Amino acid sequence: MDSYFICATPRTGSSLLLGLLESTGVAGHPQAYFRAPDEPLWAERWLLPRTADGGFDHAAYVRAARDAGRTANGVFGAKLMWGTLDELVDKLGGVHPDLAGQDVALLERAFGHTRFVYLRRDDVLAQAVSWLRAEQTQVWYVGGNGEISGGRNGQEPDFDTDGIDGLIQTIEEHNAGWQAWFSAAGVRPHVVRYEDLDEDMVAATRGILDFLGLDMPDVRAVVPRHQRQADDVNREWIQRYRAESPNATGQSGAQRPQRRQLL
Repeated sequence: MDSYFICATPRTGSSLLLGLLESTGVAGHPQAYFRAPDEPLWAERWLLPRTADGGFDHAAYVRAARDAGRTANGVFGAKLMWGTLDELVDKLGGVHPDLAGQDVALLERAFGHTRFVYLRRDDVLAQAVSWLRAEQTQVWYVGGNGEISGGRNGQEPDFDTDGIDGLIQTIEEHNAGWQAWFSAAGVRPHVVRYEDLDEDMVAATRGILDFLGLDMPDVRAVVPRHQRQADDVNREWIQRYRAESPNATGQSGAQRPQRRQLL
């Protein structure tokens, strides 16, 4: 195993998990290196040469990401959201046209033997509420692990039933997208539930290390680098949505019928 990707949707604890994995000292320095809006910021951080049009060579970008994302044992880690997967493999297809359209083969050409961790959240309503609030405030994490963006301040959070409805649908579509891709690509990911990560961060992290075949040195400890963001506002919005929305269920957004269409 040379590399791994955390495959996720927003507000599943992915930033927390990346920090936990990095704290082990053997699982790379995982970040969202391939999110298109952030790539110019990473390129600037890594001092990549600019092309005549102000861009950068994507093959050089991937090499720089590999260098930044590896620990001393050679293991590389990164995060992919559902939309980011297509962006990455399309760009890799331009670099390696002989493998265009072969997603896993492209990833392995660029990153070596690769494994996948699928991070999801059962309580889709709570996930949608958290996502809406982060979109409004532009505060995606508290604490940090060297992220390139996502800690800026936006507007004050404002309850929005339609916004929550839309994000529930988006989450279900993205989850369906990941599941369909895993099946089509013949990938058997290691599945981590947000609820299990929240209950026992150390056990969830060690489970991933076991899946990757990595042993953590005795001198290391699994240490969180991000703080919990959910608070009374999240709980109030969840209760209000259940009371006011005709689409709500009694317990969790995960109980709503799954929409299977892809984006």
